[in-house]
Amino acid sequence: MDYQLKDKKVFISGSTKGIGLATAKTLAKERAEVIINGRSKESINQAISSITTEINNAKISGIACDFSKKDQVDSLIEKLGKVDILINNVGIFNPKDFFEIPDEEWKAFYEVNVLSGVRLSKALLPKMLAQDWGRIIFISSESALNIPVEMIHYGMTKTAQLSISRGIAEITKGTNVTVNSVLPGPTYSEGVKDMVDAENNDKKEIENEFFETQRPSSLIQRFADPQEVANMIAYVASPLSSATNGASLRVDGGVVKYI
Repeated sequence: MDYQLKDKKVFISGSTKGIGLATAKTLAKERAEVIINGRSKESINQAISSITTEINNAKISGIACDFSKKDQVDSLIEKLGKVDILINNVGIFNPKDFFEIPDEEWKAFYEVNVLSGVRLSKALLPKMLAQDWGRIIFISSESALNIPVEMIHYGMTKTAQLSISRGIAEITKGTNVTVNSVLPGPTYSEGVKDMVDAENNDKKEIENEFFETQRPSSLIQRFADPQEVANMIAYVASPLSSATNGASLRVDGGVVKYI
């Protein structure tokens, strides 16, 4: 399928691994001009190498930015200029008992997971409105709806993203700019892979235990592959999704038991 993304300028925060990297590769295959992001030049260079090895003539570049530092975010925004598609993917998580989470960690999660998308959207949306075309996509989580007791602060930030996304979508009324959220379910990202490798366990064994005890409502009863999530993001980013605005789109494997 032609997603009609040729030469569209895309910025994806937090895109050197996992869902972000899979999305970057998918959009690069569609001949979009993709700008990736990581906290270090090293991680960006590794990701670019991975993309260009797989995709001939990929239009790919990167900008380092630590989203916990506002001055770096300001510098990033200045370097970006005009962007057609913004994908707010950067995020941090850390399972921790509610009573053990210090105030500083609540603030850190909010700074990276929530304010990153707020700051980027505030800077880039006016240019999208001026050209009467653009896409803003927040990568939230099924944890926005099913708040995980093992990391309530993470769930809080993911719910906040849904409110912000829907609110910003109201600003786009009557235009060809859309703002949506994508909600992945448990995904076999680097973090999960590292956990499996560290414990020297079989992936299938870990997977079976996780879905039996942590996400029993899952209908697919397995981790999603990052590419499966990227497929949804690519569609939402494309001109083909022009009638989808203000939506929360689940790629959760049926974990959320809502109609």
